[in-house]
Amino acid sequence: MPPAITHPDLPVTGEIASTVVDAAIDWMVKLEFNQPSAATRDAFDVWLNAQPVHAQAWERVHSLRKDFASVPRGMASDALHAVDKQRQANRLSRRQTLKILMLAGVAVTATWAVRDDVPWQRALADASTRVGEQRTMHLDDGTVLVLNTDTAVSFDMNGTQRRILLRRGEIMITTGDDITYKDKRSFWIDTPFGTMQALGTRFVVRLEDDRARISVQDGAVQMHPAKAKESLIANVGESWWLSDYAIESADTLGMRQDGWADGVIAGQNMRLDDLLAELSRYRRGRVVCDADVGDLRVSGIYHVRDTDQVLQFLLQTQPIKVTYYTRFWVAVASDRTR
Repeated sequence: MPPAITHPDLPVTGEIASTVVDAAIDWMVKLEFNQPSAATRDAFDVWLNAQPVHAQAWERVHSLRKDFASVPRGMASDALHAVDKQRQANRLSRRQTLKILMLAGVAVTATWAVRDDVPWQRALADASTRVGEQRTMHLDDGTVLVLNTDTAVSFDMNGTQRRILLRRGEIMITTGDDITYKDKRSFWIDTPFGTMQALGTRFVVRLEDDRARISVQDGAVQMHPAKAKESLIANVGESWWLSDYAIESADTLGMRQDGWADGVIAGQNMRLDDLLAELSRYRRGRVVCDADVGDLRVSGIYHVRDTDQVLQFLLQTQPIKVTYYTRFWVAVASDRTR
């Protein structure tokens, strides 16, 4: 049986008020589930040292996480999926979700340690999409944020800076004028591999396993690797890879980098393998391309909302065969009879 997940409150014993424990949890979220700035760490130190009970609450929250660190991975995964369902049904607030996950033994050792566990990312996110889903959001500062398939983001628009945290997937950002503030606030995007500052712009950010791709459609973006001092400004029409230590030019693979926001994969002279890899992001399961046909070149506009229709179109126009072993496993290979 998975750990119980129906009670959102941490147990409080002794004389520590629940509000103080809640504050300790909030600080844990800021410090360990995000990328805290120096100002945030300084503010935490002030809070921690303000009263002895704050240090006691902080130690209690950490001891709870240690106690549950040995919970088997399968049980923690069950808890994640159960919480995700409740979260998606709007029956849990983000704060309640975090408390439950802590009690359920879902241990996080670093900010990005569980980046590949989708339910975890959705549980922490302010907004998310499932596989094949896309979503457009209008933020209070006038920013338009478009989430691509299988994406999770958090955002903070209430401070002296505007910040978006991309936890998973791909987003397109058109920065707003921020007219409600006398002095226009800077706009930052945080990723596992570094940060970037939007310089009045429209651009796309996409997470891969070990790097992020930045593609600029309007304005400019300044990129900062997480573990290097260098920075670089990306201008209109450019695409770059941002990794922990470096910034490198990125091949567009013949694809329009913002085409997905219109619900399409659009490009010229694309490798079939690259097209199918992109297409598979919009369906559950895998589309496997045989090496014999991977280098076939294709051009056109392919609608991502019906991936099976795209596969049938390719079947009619290319010397390939498409085999559905299951609806979740599709193989594309050479058709030697054509």
